[in-house]
Amino acid sequence: MTYLVNLFLFALVLGLVAVASNPAPYFAALGLVVAAGVGCGILVSCGGSFLSLVLFLIYLGGMLVVFAYSAALAAEPYPESWGDRSVIGYVLLYIFSVAGLGGLFLDGWDGKSWVVVDSLNEFFMLRGDIGGVALVYSSGGGMLVICAWVLLLTLFVVLELTRGLSRGAIRAV
Repeated sequence: MTYLVNLFLFALVLGLVAVASNPAPYFAALGLVVAAGVGCGILVSCGGSFLSLVLFLIYLGGMLVVFAYSAALAAEPYPESWGDRSVIGYVLLYIFSVAGLGGLFLDGWDGKSWVVVDSLNEFFMLRGDIGGVALVYSSGGGMLVICAWVLLLTLFVVLELTRGLSRGAIRAV
């Protein structure tokens, strides 16, 4: 399990480096989706299976809006990819920076201390994330509805902004 979590953490750093180093929004959105998937894998390994599923679905919904907006505004016929010299320079700079800071701050850290939170106590009736779901739907139901309306409004605003002059997704037929 420790090797899997370390692999997830390494993939998370690589996904974030892919987002930070690439100027083209197409590849940066792909890096964000990879980073979101790996981050949810880390949450699953720590015992939050339902939380990671909900986070992944909500995050991918938000990423769909951001990707549609950025792809519509950046209409490059030949965007820079990860194989270009400038992008490789940024990737190497970020990886060496993360490795240097990790070596500086993680001196003496025991990487074998990853345990699932629910395994620390023998008499849990519910998992930690499932108990929180009941509170979200009972106490936070109004906020869930407000957040859904805000996401829908954001989708229409993005589609209206990327429409241009009588072209786009929302146009008079």
